[in-house]
Amino acid sequence: MEEFIRKADILIEALPYLQAFRGKVIVTKYGGSAIDNPAAMRGILQDLVFLSAVGIHPVLVHGGGPMITRKLSSSGKRSKFVDGMRVTDRETIRVVNQELEEVNRRLVTQVKALSGQAEGIVPSRRVIIAEPHPRAAELGFVGAVKTVHTGALREIFAHHAIPVISPVGVDDHQLYNINADQVASDVAVHLKAEKLVLLTNVRGILRQANDVTSLISTLSVKEAKILVDRSVIQEGMIPKVKACVDALKGGVKKTHIIDAAIAHAMLLEIFTKQGIGTEILR
Repeated sequence: MEEFIRKADILIEALPYLQAFRGKVIVTKYGGSAIDNPAAMRGILQDLVFLSAVGIHPVLVHGGGPMITRKLSSSGKRSKFVDGMRVTDRETIRVVNQELEEVNRRLVTQVKALSGQAEGIVPSRRVIIAEPHPRAAELGFVGAVKTVHTGALREIFAHHAIPVISPVGVDDHQLYNINADQVASDVAVHLKAEKLVLLTNVRGILRQANDVTSLISTLSVKEAKILVDRSVIQEGMIPKVKACVDALKGGVKKTHIIDAAIAHAMLLEIFTKQGIGTEILR
């Protein structure tokens, strides 16, 4: 009996958040090395199905960098990066799109296996409209988001389904490889999302590298900039923080960086007072 009462208490604790976020959009980005963890992936997808079932509108933007690197390597092609961005020639963009569409299909299938509904958003849907990256001369077919056609996404919400978005943009005839964190940020801005949640393989932003007890639970945009300038935030965390700051400047209410490996990380971050990662606020 005590166990059942404890479960009921958990639901009651979540009730104010369920009421506050019902009908709101929460954009989640899941990718990088975290996407190679089947248990974590299942837990995140369960969380998204739960959010959809209670009337919240989750959106999933996925990456797939490790799969792309493995595929290129198997064909004898070496991956080259400039400031964390993959140099993308004509052959590479073909492989990028092929691998990300495969990840997209797999995620949609897994959501459906969990009794949820999902629809894949790939370049042929023409939702993510791209333009060349400012550094295209050295990066090749790397792009930036020019606009997001949100009508298709809102139609998916109307069907109580989850849009699953590949971070490959398109202009008239050309595909562009876009950083998935930035795609998620731009989608969140265009949808006027309540939250942007970036799932990664670390607990959040740490004051001391590799020391989880130094986790920073809450940061302002100003404080985040100071930590970047002081090199407390560095390497792969910098583009994530930039994506969060861009989203906040674009009108998104809150942004979060959390560890996908923690069981039901999204529900813990969204529906509890303590949270489990780092939230960045205006």
